[in-house]
Amino acid sequence: MSSNQPDVDRALAYPEPPASPLWYRHGAKARPLTDGQRQRNRELLVLAQRTTRPRAPRTTENLAEAS
Repeated sequence: MSSNQPDVDRALAYPEPPASPLWYRHGAKARPLTDGQRQRNRELLVLAQRTTRPRAPRTTENLAEAS
């Protein structure tokens, strides 16, 4: 490509849009997690990463067998 214009990243060509007002928290600050809550979250994450998800959605026949 022989162009006289420099190679410009188009993502940076425009100013960043203002932040959404929904991103700001009004009122009390969130409380930090306790050690027990952190441990439980870690255990659930490990469990979720180990379990396999079904490849296809369940059919009505499969749902009838499961219940």
